[in-house]
Formats: sequence, structure tokens, C-alpha cells
Amino acid sequence: MKYWDLPSAEVRYGMSGATVTSRPRTSSRPSTEEIIRRASLGTSVALLIQYGLGMWVNLYATIPAGDQGGGEFAAIGRALSHGPAGLAVHTGLGLLLLIGSVAPVVRAVADRRPAFIVTTGLNLLAVLGAAASGAAFVNTGTNGASLSMALLTAVALLCQVVNLFLLAGVLSLRSCSASDRVQPPTTQGTSHGS
Repeated sequence: MKYWDLPSAEVRYGMSGATVTSRPRTSSRPSTEEIIRRASLGTSVALLIQYGLGMWVNLYATIPAGDQGGGEFAAIGRALSHGPAGLAVHTGLGLLLLIGSVAPVVRAVADRRPAFIVTTGLNLLAVLGAAASGAAFVNTGTNGASLSMALLTAVALLCQVVNLFLLAGVLSLRSCSASDRVQPPTTQGTSHGS
């Protein structure tokens, strides 16, 4: 077999001829960092959309009086089924955010990543709190529930930004190969005027 027949070979030419080395195969499965990075980016975008929808609903949508009372879980069902449309979309996206916030926590815990356990866990708690505040807002219509929902959404967004900041350093360090790293100068073979 010739070196050009090797599927993952690297050929280097030097003074002593050609050297063939095999490159390690890369996994097609994304790393924990890559999964959390993708989830953080997607969640950040969804949280910004959710934030805008929430402001629109708060300012322009009228929640039917029949939707109030009966508890928070009933309020979620009524918001999805009886609208208005902006409220139904806002509620649906909130539930998707809640479901989507579980996977990064599980992945961070499974891989024992303390920083990401904290940020993804706080994100999950913030999204859960925002969902509960939203249900309370539909149920009671109080301004405090609306403010709580907005502030907890901001906390969740902050968690995603922190994840992206932490991952920027981790992923850039991993992308550098050993040959790209700066090596300290050696002092062998130098004479100092003796």
C-alpha cells in the first residue's frame, strides 16, 4: 500500500525524504462543548424573540377575562387554546424553551463540567420561573408577575451569554494544534563570547 492510498495520512517532505504519519480520526459526534455552544446560541435567539413577544403581549394584547382564575396550569392551557394569537405563540415558545433547557443541564452533569452545570442549571431555573410567572400573569393579570417574567428571562439570557463566553476560550484552545503553539526559545548551541 502506498502512502497516497491511506485515507487519513499526512505527508511531510524534509531533508531525509518523505514522512507519512496518520492523522487521528475525528469523531462525527459533537463534543459536550459544541452541544452546549449550539444550545446556548439557539436559546439566546429564542429568549430574545420571547422577550420581544412578551413586551408586545404586555402592551397590545388583551387577555380575556375568562382566562383569569383557575390556577397557573389551567392558565397555560387557556393561553394556548383561547389566545390571543400573540399570547399563544408566546406561551408555546416558553414551553419549548423550558423543554430545550433540560438537555444542556443533563449533558453538563453527565460530563461533570462544574461551570456549565451552574450556568445551564441557573438557566433552567430562570426559564422555569419565567414560565411560572407567565402563568401567574395570565391567571391574575398582576404587573409583578409580568416584571418577574421579564427579569427571569434576562437572567436566562445572561446564563447563555456566559456559556458562549466560556466556550469561546475552550473551543479556541482546542482548535490550536501543538505545532501552532508558541514554543519557548532554547539556549542550546549558543555561545556567549567565551
